[in-house]
This record gives sequence, C-alpha cells and structure tokens, in this order.
Amino acid sequence: MQVEISRRKFLQGTVALSVIASSSAICKDTSKQDKISLGTTKTSNNKDVKLIPTLCEMCVNKCAAYARVENNIVTKLEPNPHFPKSQNMLCARGNAGIQALYDPDRLKYPLIRIGKRGDGKYKRVTWDEAYSYISEKMTKILDEEKDNRSCFGYCAGEGLAEHTFKTFMSNKIGSSNFVNHASICLQTAVSGYALTIGKYGQADLQNAKYVIMAGANRAEAILTPDTMDIFKRTRGRGTKLIVVDPRFTNTAIHADNYLAIQSGTDLAFVLALTYHVIKNELYNRTYVKNNFSNFDKYKEHVLNSEYTPKWAEKITGIPASEIEQVAQEFMANAPQAIYYQGRRSTWTKNDFQLRRAQAIFTALGGGIDVKGGIVFGKKLPLGSHYVNAPLYSNPKARIEKDEAAIIGGSGSWIAWRNMIVEERTPYPIRGMFVYKQNPVLSVPNTKKTKEMFEKMDLVVVIDTMPSDTAIMADVILPECTYLEREDPVKSFPGVEPSIALRKKVINPMYETKPVVEIIHGLAKKLSKPLFEISKKYDEDLQDELEGLNKEEIKELYEDNGYNLADAFEHSQEHVNKEMFLEKYNQEAWEILNTKGVFYPKMLSSFEKIDNNSFRYYKEKDKFFTVVKLENEEDSDDIDTCINPRDIAEIKRLFSTPSKKIECYLENLTKKGIEPMPVWHQEDFKEIPKGKFKFITGRHAQFTQNSTANNVMLLELMPENYVWINEKDARKKGIKHADLVEIKSSVGTIQIKAFPTDKIVANTVFYIHGFGSNSSGMTFANRNGASDNEIIEDEIEPVFGSAIMHETIVSIRKV
Repeated sequence: MQVEISRRKFLQGTVALSVIASSSAICKDTSKQDKISLGTTKTSNNKDVKLIPTLCEMCVNKCAAYARVENNIVTKLEPNPHFPKSQNMLCARGNAGIQALYDPDRLKYPLIRIGKRGDGKYKRVTWDEAYSYISEKMTKILDEEKDNRSCFGYCAGEGLAEHTFKTFMSNKIGSSNFVNHASICLQTAVSGYALTIGKYGQADLQNAKYVIMAGANRAEAILTPDTMDIFKRTRGRGTKLIVVDPRFTNTAIHADNYLAIQSGTDLAFVLALTYHVIKNELYNRTYVKNNFSNFDKYKEHVLNSEYTPKWAEKITGIPASEIEQVAQEFMANAPQAIYYQGRRSTWTKNDFQLRRAQAIFTALGGGIDVKGGIVFGKKLPLGSHYVNAPLYSNPKARIEKDEAAIIGGSGSWIAWRNMIVEERTPYPIRGMFVYKQNPVLSVPNTKKTKEMFEKMDLVVVIDTMPSDTAIMADVILPECTYLEREDPVKSFPGVEPSIALRKKVINPMYETKPVVEIIHGLAKKLSKPLFEISKKYDEDLQDELEGLNKEEIKELYEDNGYNLADAFEHSQEHVNKEMFLEKYNQEAWEILNTKGVFYPKMLSSFEKIDNNSFRYYKEKDKFFTVVKLENEEDSDDIDTCINPRDIAEIKRLFSTPSKKIECYLENLTKKGIEPMPVWHQEDFKEIPKGKFKFITGRHAQFTQNSTANNVMLLELMPENYVWINEKDARKKGIKHADLVEIKSSVGTIQIKAFPTDKIVANTVFYIHGFGSNSSGMTFANRNGASDNEIIEDEIEPVFGSAIMHETIVSIRKV
C-alpha cells in the first residue's frame, strides 16, 4: 500500500510503542493499589497507573478486561472477573488486542485513492476533504438515480457499533440494501432453531450430561468459558462427549467417542438418530405430548421414509451400531443432553433442514429451556436512543429479495453480489459503504467480489486496517481501535444476564476516530446536499414543502429527520449513561462505570470461590427456565434446583406460532420449501474420482481476517497448511510442507501440505483467515492461502446463505 508520507518517521515512533506495549516483564508492585482488586501483576514502578474496564473486540464473545495504562500507554490487558459471560478469562486473541492498538500497519488518517482500484495507491487527506469527496460523489449519483437511496449498498461486520453504522445507512440515508455477516455465518442455524423451538438459544454445556458436537471444533476454534465448561466435565468427569467430524480435531481428542463422518451427510445422521429413538419409543413421551406440534406427522414421515441407521451407514460412513448407541445414550441422559447447535457457517444445501432436525432431536428428550439443555436465559433491559428517521418516497426494495425463499433484512451476500456482477439488478447499485468487514476475503469467490467493487462509482471503507477490501475503496476512513473508544453499552442475555460497558482506555492515536464521530462528521456534510436532491425528486416531500416559507422549511428539515447528524450529536459516553439511567439508578451506574459490568444483586452475589472461579448469581436466581408455562402469567417462580426432567415435562408456551415445538412448518410449503427435514440424495454432492471435497474452519488464535496482521498471534501460527489424508497424499507424491496447488471452478491457490490420518479420504481442509494480498498488511501479505479464493459461490435455497463445504477441488504438488 503506497501512501504519501514518510514511513520511516512513523516507524521510529510506533515500533518502540509496540515493544513497550507487548512487554510482560514483572516488576515491583506500585504503592497505590486500584480500588478494584484483581491480583494484577504490575509491569513497572510507575505511579501513574490506571486500570480501565473494557470489552475485548478480538472475537464475537466480547470478554471483559481491564486495560493497564501507564503514561497513556497500554502495557497489559487483564481478564475482568466481574463478567459472568467471560468468567475471568482472556484468551490468546484477547491478550493480543494490545498489538491491534500498536500495529505499525494500522490506518492512521483519511485516504483518497489516486491509483487504480485495488493497487493500494492513496493520498493522505483531511477529514473534511474526505467528507467533501464522498458528499460530491453521493450527490451526483443520487441526482442521476432520482433519489433512490437504495442505489447505495452497505455491509458491516459483527461488533458493538454495528447498530450505529446501520442506523445511519438504513434509518438516515434510507437504503434497503444491507448485507451483513449473517448469510456467510450463522443464518441457517439461527433461523432453523428459531423457527422450530422459538429461539436459537445457548447450549448449557456446564450442566449437560451428554453432548453431540458435530462439525464444531470447540477445543481449538474458540476458547471461551463455555468451551472450558464442557472440557472440564469430559473424559470420565461427568459429561459424555460425542464428536462427529470429517477431521480428528483437538475437540475429538477429548471425546468419549469420535465418529468420522463423510462431509455433507450430517442430516442423514440426525434423521437416523431420530428414527431409532421414535421406532423404539426412547423419547420423552410426556414432553412430546405436552409441547410438540404435529409430532404424528413427523413420526410418520421419519418412519415411512425408512431413515434407519443401516440406511445412514451407507451415506455417512458411520456404522449403524454406533448410531443406535448414540441415540440410546442421548435419550438416557435427557433432558440434560444436547445436539450442539454449532457456531459455524452453512455447510451444505440442506443446512436449514439439518438445523431443524437437530433442534427436534434435542427436543425429543425434553432438553429445551431446561438446565443442562438448550437454554434461552433472560436479557436485562436498557433504555432507548431516539432516532428521527426521515420518510423517503423513492428508495426501492432490496435487489435480491427473490433469489431465495426468505431473504430477510440481512440479505444474501452471494446473491446480492452476483446480481451486481452479472448485471441482473432491477436498478443500478452505484456505491458501497463497508464498515469493519472484509468481504473480499470473507465471501466465497474472491474474484467476483473484486469485480463487484470495480463496477461501483463510490466505495467507502471504515476500518482500522488496510485490508484487501479497504484497498478497493475510493475513500478510506480510519476508525480507532476498540481500546481507543467507548462503544454502545450492551445487555448480554443468558442464564446469568448482565450489562457490560467498553470504556475508552486511551485517546485515539493519529487522526483516527470512533465510528459514531465519523458518521456524525459525514452526516453534517451530507445533510443539506441530499435534502436538496430529495426536494428535487421526492413528490411527497414536495407536497409537504408547498407554500412553506424559509423558516418553516428549516423546521420541517429538523423535525422530519432530514438533518442526518441529529442522531449522532451526543457523545457515546452521554448516550450510554442516558440509556442505562432510564432503567437503573445512579448507584448502579457507578458500579457499571467502575467495574465495567452490572447485574442486579451483583454486590451481594459476586464472590471469588478460588483463583480460577467466581460466583455471579446464586443458583436460585439463575434463568435456566424462562418460557412461560401454560395457564400461568409468569414462570419466574420455577425452582431450577429440582430435577430437570420434572421441569422439562411441564407444558410451555414457546415463541412459535403454535406456542409449541414446530415439527411441520406449513408456511414454508408456500415458498417451495419442505415443511419437515427430508434427505434428498441428489442434493448430496458426490466427489468425482481423483478430486476432493474442500472444507474450512477456524482457529482460536484467529478471528476470520481481522487478526491476519497481528504479529503476536502469527508467532503462534505463522501460516495455514492444507490437511490431506496420508493415503491420498502418498498417491500424489505429496510430503509434509510440500507446496501444492489447489484448484476449484472459481480460483487457484498455493499452500503447504500437511498429510495426516486425522482427516477422512477425499477431503481436504485448511483454516480460514490467511492469504491477504493487501500490500498494506506487512505481516499478513501473501501469508498462507485464503479459503474464499477457491470456495464456489453457491447458496442454500431457504435464506440464500453461502454454502461453505460443497466445493470440489483438484490438488497437485507444485
């Protein structure tokens, strides 16, 4: 990435800062202890030491931490023991957050492109120059598109400020074309469970007695407290773990039983489990009678379809006897038995029906809304922040609404992009705003994503790093890192719900700003010019303006929300305090402000048990069971300490249309989707001779692409390798660390090989999050390979989610 500034001068300052920030040297304690007792290891004798509560942004879990600040330099990150969700944990990624702050490659000031799109050539500009450039471009485009605000698309990665950005683009700018991470992540899983049992829920791994974990590598992919909960109780210490995966992963090492399944056949496995349980009446009949809708239809469907374990053996590669044993053991341990929902992307074309089948199977044992099963928990309320949204007449509906059966507000990334590339859109998409997302490397078929950006007249990226997507932008607006800003206060639901706050640890470095300030500055620049465009083309607005004088027009402009900046005028600190105090008192605010966490009874119930464990809620106050019971106003008086089976069998009122577990979704038939999970052999992608099925996954030290340049994490894993079965490797003369070429219908990559007997034949795998081509990412550049360069851009038919595990590839030694 080329920028018109002396890199030498910059490096002289920031490398030194990075070294200081990364230091873990143990020195004597300071004489003054912070009021919050943490048992912190001091890093210097400096008396100017502050411990400031924050929330980690290095993955989706948002663990609580204290930043140790000395002379305005962050020298250490410590776990915050007060947060029930993170339970005094901070993993490798969390500790490496300090490097994200002091990364020498981070974006430091606004940039405008001066070269060809994608070549990384930019000039440094002021914030006002960047805003003016965007304003001029947007005004011209909207004039040509007659105020169709939907001609601008926008996307955002997961994060606390995602809603702030979305509020600006949706409510204030007025575009309907939002594509977020859901369709390349958990859309089918979340929706499959929600439509079946009312909510996605959380797996209560701490209290489960039996867990089937399929395709989820929790011991390696995400190290969070609930991950630790399950592994503390496995291997003969309380919980039986069954791992179903094409790879013998680090999770499988901890399993009581590992089942090597053929990739893409999970639905057949679950249907066979269900067949055996129904055929032999092993399920909880009282629970099913009280809480299932259309169970007889599902029973008849499964039995008549003959989804027997013998049938599934031929498809999955798992012996029928193993399937029968798992089914029997699962129901023997129910309701404290879970078919783990998963935290991964859509695998196959039938993924939605797979998640439905998983939910129904767990429910057959009564393991929904009960301790040790799938729990819904409670969410503590927060106040609201009013947004005055203007009503525009000309924005059109999202472009890909008919590309799948149910396209919701989050859209379908692949369908949306492909329509633009293939020039099939009902109206032009002229621009794109990207916040904290890297679609070039996170959306399947990288080549097409680049083509999409090349077709646009204006691309604006708000980010902290010069990612592969950032260098496709016309304007780059540098956001400060999470340690340099306060983000929207958030309520975290669960069995032990709490509210947590990410406070600003140090002031933003360089010319970076938090997204709320970026949006406020841009909104001020855009408001008047875009209002003039609406006056020109919006007939409803013209009717309102008719006969008004200058002062009355100004009043309408303010009252009707055309002042795009009014929702972002207050600081995030002000808004957070306002939202919190709307529901809680000043004493509660002081707790949140000093500890970074708040929940009712926190001062009386929080207790340190030992060096590694804390109590947050007393057992009687936890929210294991929250669904209202039939004929009762409220279920809050349920004693969660009694036998979970006794609670499970009580009639509930689930958040579904029938108020019960939905076996049969009749409304789906109107959209051409089957109302019950069905196995279609033709949907299973066979592997041609000499070819391989490519699958991908994640690693606990890397968060998609956002940690790709983090040198602290790269020391743990400098690059990714492709797993290939040893027998397959020998046939092709491939040895450990040989450079191989992997080719699909959409792309070709080169990567080093890792032959192993820990992956099934005819299947290859490598970890997501590597392979950046951005020259601005010094440590990530051409480091390993990107999976989305070779993953084909197919979508599943229900929600249009990206299918990640059905790409057929060839492999050869280079």
